[in-house]
Amino acid sequence: MAKTDFPGWHGTTIIGVKKGGEVVIAGDGQVSLGQTVIKGTARKVRRLKPGGHEVVAGFAGSTADAFTLLERLETKLEATPGQLARASVELAKDWRTDKYLQKLEAMLIVSDGADIFVITGAGDVLEPEHNVTAIGSGGNFALAAARGMMDSDRSAEQVARDAMAIAADICVYTNGRLTVEKISA
Repeated sequence: MAKTDFPGWHGTTIIGVKKGGEVVIAGDGQVSLGQTVIKGTARKVRRLKPGGHEVVAGFAGSTADAFTLLERLETKLEATPGQLARASVELAKDWRTDKYLQKLEAMLIVSDGADIFVITGAGDVLEPEHNVTAIGSGGNFALAAARGMMDSDRSAEQVARDAMAIAADICVYTNGRLTVEKISA
């Protein structure tokens, strides 16, 4: 079967919300192959502790590729303790220029509680406007919903949970089984 004939993995919605002195990253648990749900309880949000500095990361895309990137991010964070922006830029540079890493298909949302970034294989390290960002197949639905709630009295966690519920109602590649991690500066 040619690569273009493969039905393709779809799924994942990851959201990051920064509000009230904390950052929440939440991700759904669905993994789909074509139109079939392969797994409904995947854990796509992780807590990393390189060098004693906590970072929360969520990923969309190929799981093996995302784990490779998370390992590289941990290495960068160990080399630059407490400097998430610098480690993220170094990872993005490697990802864009290294022939092996260039083939990786994933995106990351990372936060140390003070900053929140989206890291892409195009060499981007993006700090979101409006303190909310989302990636994955249902990312635009979750992002729009969260942006609409940011001025409410909801906590960061409640905004993330409510936005993910809306995304799960709209996107067939997103479910309501969430992994939620909070981190404060």
